[in-house]
Amino acid sequence: MKNIVAISLMFFLFLSCSKQVIIPEFDQSSSIYNDVEYLASDELEGRNTGTKGEQLAAEYISKRLAEMGVSPKGDDNGYYQFFKAKDPDANNPHSMGSLSDDGRITGRNVIGYIDNQAKNTIVIGGHYDHLGMGEFGSLHAGGAAIHNGADDNASGVAVVLALAERLTKHVDSENNYLFIFFSGEERGLWGSNYFTQNPTIDLTSVNYMINYDMVGRLKEDRSLAVNGTGTSPKWMNALNKANSYQFKLIPSESGFGPSDHSQFYTEDIPVLHFFTGQHKDYHKPSDDVELVNFKGVEDITDYSHDLIYILNKEGKLKFTKTNDQTQDTPSFKVTLGVMPDYLYDGSGMRIDGVKEGRPAFKADMQNGDVVIKMGELEIVDMMSYMKALGEFEPGQTVNVTVLRDGKELIKKVTF
Repeated sequence: MKNIVAISLMFFLFLSCSKQVIIPEFDQSSSIYNDVEYLASDELEGRNTGTKGEQLAAEYISKRLAEMGVSPKGDDNGYYQFFKAKDPDANNPHSMGSLSDDGRITGRNVIGYIDNQAKNTIVIGGHYDHLGMGEFGSLHAGGAAIHNGADDNASGVAVVLALAERLTKHVDSENNYLFIFFSGEERGLWGSNYFTQNPTIDLTSVNYMINYDMVGRLKEDRSLAVNGTGTSPKWMNALNKANSYQFKLIPSESGFGPSDHSQFYTEDIPVLHFFTGQHKDYHKPSDDVELVNFKGVEDITDYSHDLIYILNKEGKLKFTKTNDQTQDTPSFKVTLGVMPDYLYDGSGMRIDGVKEGRPAFKADMQNGDVVIKMGELEIVDMMSYMKALGEFEPGQTVNVTVLRDGKELIKKVTF
């Protein structure tokens, strides 16, 4: 986790406002719908690591795997891999309830396996934990409330389960499949860190790892972020070949990022992370099932299945290190108070949300504005934007140039 703290902070620091999302009709009897509906139900009380809600979610996932005929691959021939982690908020009596143990939380990964007697194994994963009642990490301004996490990340769990169900139906002589549902992701990638340090398979046999985190809000333009594309030279060709679904792919080469695939990248394993973008309900109680674009989730599942099928003919993928900038990520004392549009692939930094009362709001900056200059510093991408922030001090006033409807506007911003 320490290698990606700066990127994670940048990714999660700001409050977002979503673009309009058109939610198509979807068959509510489908397994994808049923999985998200249950995991995001109030009964699970937000699936916080170490709570009864996490246990219920784990029991549900393991039962689904058993019904499919997917074998257990956790501890002691079971589906669970238990881990303990230090609760940084252990002194808070509301933190983790009766399941805290001397300041340590007991969490569990859920792991299933399809053994095709192959030499290599594909790892397919996503985290199933969330924020519980909002004890930590919440952007909710009110009191304690259930954070159901339908998009984050019941949607990703549903994709992994759907892929497991499909991949049981044919034998792949090239690969085995490991399906892993991580807990503790929201607390700092606890589950994936524990697994990579205590794997239940030989990590040298892993062909590649695909991670699904927040894939439930596919927008009308069908933008789909795919992170980790530089971790193998085979990725982009296969991604484009499988894309009969008219996705607008937004590739990012880096194998690092604020989700569980990062831990596999550090083990020299090719990785991909699928993500449909931020929205105003992120880390709030309003991230509920009725806002999930289920047709989009199904299309991402179909796309992933096609991608895996194409790559089955490629043998074991070559791993490549990416030009990660995480070690050079600057620190900064100021923010604009905006949510960057992480699916924007043009020049500059496009704003996807403005937080009321913050510097950008006071300077009349708006959703859709593209920041192209801060003071004398040119902004061409997220990294240049972050580096620019590192140059300013609280109380300083600078001219920020934005593009709005094709016109350049200068906004006077006081940090």
